[in-house]
Order: sequence, then structure tokens, then C-alpha cells
Amino acid sequence: MEKEEVRQKIYELVEKSIGKKKLKSPDIQKTISADAGITRDEVKDALRDLVDEGKLIYTYFGGSFVEIPPKE
Repeated sequence: MEKEEVRQKIYELVEKSIGKKKLKSPDIQKTISADAGITRDEVKDALRDLVDEGKLIYTYFGGSFVEIPPKE
């Protein structure tokens, strides 16, 4: 699977969880690696790219969660 496809799946997963459940990085790694049949390290790498680009952010409320940044 291409890295861009993995990034898209991660973003869609986080987008679908808005208002329902806050996702932690291990939750995303587990879900995407099981669905896509790729390693957790590849998912972690794609997630890191999305955070570096500002498409996703880490928030902290008693634990670290991955979210889409709020629109200004």
C-alpha cells in the first residue's frame, strides 16, 4: 500500500471519530495496520507526516489524543 493511501485512511478514521471518540495513536496504528495489512511502524510514520504537515494535531486531556485541528 502506498504511503499516501495510508495517510488518507488515517485522516478519514480521525475525521469519522469527531464527536464520538477521541483516538490515541496506538488505536490508530492498530486499526489501520489490521485493515491495510501493513506494519504499525509504517502507520506511525504516516501519522507523523500528517502531524508535521499540520493536518492532524496531538491534544492532551489526561492522555494524548490525535485530532483534526480546529478551524479558525
